[in-house]
Amino acid sequence: MTDSHFELVIFDCDGVLVDSKPIINRAHAETLTACGFEISEEELLARFCGMSDAAMLGTIEREWGRALPSWYAAQVGAIIDHEFRHSLVAVSGIAKALDSLLSPICVASSSTPEQIRNKLEITGLLARFGENLFSATMVARGKPAPDLFLRAAARFGAEPRRCLVIEDSLAGIDAARSAGMTAIGFCGGSHCGPQHRAALRAHGAAVVIDDMRELATAIATVSE
Repeated sequence: MTDSHFELVIFDCDGVLVDSKPIINRAHAETLTACGFEISEEELLARFCGMSDAAMLGTIEREWGRALPSWYAAQVGAIIDHEFRHSLVAVSGIAKALDSLLSPICVASSSTPEQIRNKLEITGLLARFGENLFSATMVARGKPAPDLFLRAAARFGAEPRRCLVIEDSLAGIDAARSAGMTAIGFCGGSHCGPQHRAALRAHGAAVVIDDMRELATAIATVSE
């Protein structure tokens, strides 16, 4: 059985469609450390992967006991924008994987709508999704809550149990499972360490792949 078994295939953006997480984590880790909150890229990834910036920074401010400086967002944004323009690439094999799908597709990401659109435009993927872009800013609770995925399903009139989610983060897998959806884990991003596959499976991913050329086979497996 093919992906036509599913009424909707939902893709996360960072680390699934575009290999952006190393750039984003490095910008936040360097700027947070410069502000006085010392944190490494690795720790940032382990603790906050899949969460929105607002949720992550809110947690950091509570732990730190102070507010980040007013220039923080602009500083991080400038670093990320520069690096995106010079080095952001699509995940290897994702274009062909998208072209092979029969079901409707969309993006559901913790990034803002503007950030999602920018990343997809830079990497040449935006036309494949059109306006089917869903952001955590559109719902009350971001991942790991199911709200974002359920909003996407509702927009398409798709039953959650007939939706498939492609995610690289533990929070994203948790959100998909809470929504009653099938989840495929992806651990092919350059930010993924050797333990990531097992962690995705432990959180409920039905199948885990590390190469987008495996996506069609993985979908057929979970469709049986």
